[in-house]
Amino acid sequence: MKRELGIARCGLACCLCSENVGCRGCNSGDCPDREWCGNRSCSMEMGVAGCFACTQECRKGLLAKIKPYGFTLFARRFGTEALLDCLEENERNGVVYHRQGIVGDYDEFDDVEALIHFIRNGCR
Repeated sequence: MKRELGIARCGLACCLCSENVGCRGCNSGDCPDREWCGNRSCSMEMGVAGCFACTQECRKGLLAKIKPYGFTLFARRFGTEALLDCLEENERNGVVYHRQGIVGDYDEFDDVEALIHFIRNGCR
């Protein structure tokens, strides 16, 4: 885990991403997705650290998908440090963020509350 990369503006875990090893996170200024990421643009325009810090309920961009939406709700409810702590503990216990491509253990959910429970407890 690269905790220093933190949580992306859309809620995804930059700290656990294995897709782009040269990426320094969406807040670094050299984010490979900065041109097209609506969640990044929106949160920057609103002056908030990410969708998790926004008071509006929305499912735009990557928030249409369960994993970023669930991570965003978790961070909104419990804070980004708590999310990072849980992700780190889950990783130590064998939970995999990217198992095949960008799909991993956190992608096996169709219910956001079940995903939040999994993040908190590392089990279904």
